[in-house]
Amino acid sequence: MESLKKTPLYDRHAALGGKIVNFGGFALPVYYSGILAEHEWTRKSCSVFDVSHLGEVRVQGDRAFEFLQKRLTGDLQKLEDNKILYNVLCSEEGKALDDVLVCQATHTDFYVIVNASNIEKDFEEFRRYVPEGVKLTNPSAEIACLAVQGPKSEEILEKLFGFKLKDLRYYYFKEEKFKNEFVWVSRSGYTGEDGFEIFSSNVFSTALWDRLVNDGKVQGVLPAGLGARNTLRLEAGNVLYGNDMDETTTPLEAGLGWAVSFTKGDFLGRSALLKQKEEGLKRKLVGFKVLEKPIAREHYPIYSQGKKIGRVTSGSFGPTVGYNIGLGYVEKGFEVPGTPIEIEIHGRAVPAEIVRRPFITLKHKR
Repeated sequence: MESLKKTPLYDRHAALGGKIVNFGGFALPVYYSGILAEHEWTRKSCSVFDVSHLGEVRVQGDRAFEFLQKRLTGDLQKLEDNKILYNVLCSEEGKALDDVLVCQATHTDFYVIVNASNIEKDFEEFRRYVPEGVKLTNPSAEIACLAVQGPKSEEILEKLFGFKLKDLRYYYFKEEKFKNEFVWVSRSGYTGEDGFEIFSSNVFSTALWDRLVNDGKVQGVLPAGLGARNTLRLEAGNVLYGNDMDETTTPLEAGLGWAVSFTKGDFLGRSALLKQKEEGLKRKLVGFKVLEKPIAREHYPIYSQGKKIGRVTSGSFGPTVGYNIGLGYVEKGFEVPGTPIEIEIHGRAVPAEIVRRPFITLKHKR
């Protein structure tokens, strides 16, 4: 673990007995008490996750909006101060280099939240195209983030910190104060539950964590690892970059057409994506339900009547739904819910069925 990057909370995770693994080059806990228990607790109460491995690219200047509008797939006209917009960073060929969140502080100051394994790649990708009048910085090593997720998260954060969150809308953020330190609190998350993400300085993140884990235990807060975060996001139907989407896939194939605006004007990758849209997709990311006990894992082949039609990208037991679920790419014509498929698991064809995603009812507060 010595060669891995560590978040400011690494010592806290170790002290709590967290099982530390390599995630995107960071030493992070995959679980504390257990993935299943942490998953179920998040669905019924409130869990705190250390997601400080996520990166940030700050884009500033009079042409910052114009630059991002031409570099990302979504229409940033939908933004306003303190609003967040999901987006995809594409190559000229329309391939997905990363999925990101754009946070508008002002019309000349944006933070782009990127995946941990792509921090350096994304920064260089932005830098390649940056024009005069735009300043790029990478403050990732200075910013920590805690994800507080679950149906009791609003109530608990208000009690523990005095934050006023009732009127904070989904995918908006606001500045709050705790112990004379300012933090950003966004109503966002990856679990399918109502929840918040708290951005702070590295130094102050330990005070936030201690308040949540120590004082929050009585209120119903428990720490959770990335294992539960993964099963929670899978039930919510959320893609994981590196598994369900990468540089070999496009956002259209990944079911993210809603994050691509063909009407906003030109952006890098637009021509390739428009061509793919007009010609029709040859494959599509789908959800599936395994009809027997084995779990379908990443890379397992998908068949229909003996013909290989795709591959699994994510798979797990779904604790909330009570059966094995997953995501995968299948050829055109096999994406309709109810379509029977087989997945090769340990040399055996296991029956499964295409289903709609998300696998659960999302609980985001709109």
